[in-house]
Amino acid sequence: MPPPRRPDTKKPRPRRHAEGDATDKRASAPARPRPSGYGARQVAVHCLSAIFDRGHALDEAFDWASDKAGALDPRDRGLARLIVLTVLRHKGELQAVVSSFLEKPLPADSGRLWSILLSAAAQLLLLDTPPHAAISLAVDQCRDDRKAYRFDRLTNAVLRRVATSGKEVMAGIDPVVANVPVSLLARWGEAYGEALARDIATASLREAALDLSVKADPEGWAERLGGTVLVNGSVRLPRVGHVEDLAGFNDGAWWVQDAAASLPARLLGSVAGRDVADLCAAPGGKTAELAVAGANVTAVDQSAQRLLRLKENLARLALSADIVEADVATWAPGREFDAVLLDAPCSATGTIRRHPDILHLKRKDDTSERVALQEQLLAQAARLVKPGGTLVYCTCSLEPEEGPAQITRFIAANEDFTRVPVTAGEAGIVADWLTSEGDLRTLPCHLPNPDPALAGLDGFYAARLVRKSASEVA
Repeated sequence: MPPPRRPDTKKPRPRRHAEGDATDKRASAPARPRPSGYGARQVAVHCLSAIFDRGHALDEAFDWASDKAGALDPRDRGLARLIVLTVLRHKGELQAVVSSFLEKPLPADSGRLWSILLSAAAQLLLLDTPPHAAISLAVDQCRDDRKAYRFDRLTNAVLRRVATSGKEVMAGIDPVVANVPVSLLARWGEAYGEALARDIATASLREAALDLSVKADPEGWAERLGGTVLVNGSVRLPRVGHVEDLAGFNDGAWWVQDAAASLPARLLGSVAGRDVADLCAAPGGKTAELAVAGANVTAVDQSAQRLLRLKENLARLALSADIVEADVATWAPGREFDAVLLDAPCSATGTIRRHPDILHLKRKDDTSERVALQEQLLAQAARLVKPGGTLVYCTCSLEPEEGPAQITRFIAANEDFTRVPVTAGEAGIVADWLTSEGDLRTLPCHLPNPDPALAGLDGFYAARLVRKSASEVA
């Protein structure tokens, strides 16, 4: 059977007026009533454009796009975010499908056309949106864009081909190769081997389940919420629409925290009645863990905005901590602590399941700068630990230079600290999550489940160090 005839991209309709011309009929025409669902699609497209074209992070871009669109009801807001996340996870596949129905690349001055096409293709191929709705709204979006409006007919033609033949094209595309940057996959291959790197990539492209850390009675909350209790005591649920609507949220019975993210704080052991510094603490999941365990917590972060969120979370949970706005690299409280937890800023490649924008943010290669900052923060954290006290360093990065390499370098330079290996079974940690040195290393492909929606963990690394007493050093 011959391939379907591709729409002609060579003759877009001529623009009737120069961009910005006051006589542009679109500008002078009365505003058309917006069809149902239009606002959600506009938020999605503006958000995607901010990520792809200007390098904004997902949450920042989504908030900006939502403010630009005005008030959306919760259902439309949820739809907009779903479209964005779907495009971010499958951009390579979607772009390949759309491109297969184009005779030549789209011009650079086509406005938000690519984001409109990708958004609509995601709805058609992955979200089961009725074709007439996805296509019609995408055409409307083109007509309302100052640069994309001349491609409304092309958009209609291409998306009709996507609707009828796109799934067949998509079935022949390798999602890992299409969606994961070559450089990132190569780094994982060097660190973990090619087979495991592919497993990591595959798991990273799946939406993460919803994990809850509960104050008490995980079995009871799992039964009440329809979830399951994981080996570490977290309660796992399938993704839900609005977390705030779940039982226990308003009562402060639990907080959202990936199961892997709950592990580093537990490596400090019993902290009841002990003075603990939580460094780079916001948004506060680890602070809450330590407070529930009875620690006297000092939570430090340099971001006033993120600390505000930490305060709100602690207030909802009816927990308390001393909160300090300061740069951890230079913070000098004039005291030492029984235990210090440093969750260092990193590339966050272990959290792509929850933050797929990481796959697309075009940044300069700042690895050396980031590693240098981590080294500085680790050195400062070590100064805050009492003799005999415990220091836990962790990152949500999969990159060895941000994890094991930091600890190897630190131990070599600090003879008053020694590594204390983590053992299988401790804090619900299984043997597969440990390195040969006894450090914690979870991967997105860990914690398998027959239901992919309930499988996986964020990628985390953590090492436990103890400061020797004066007599031991001597």
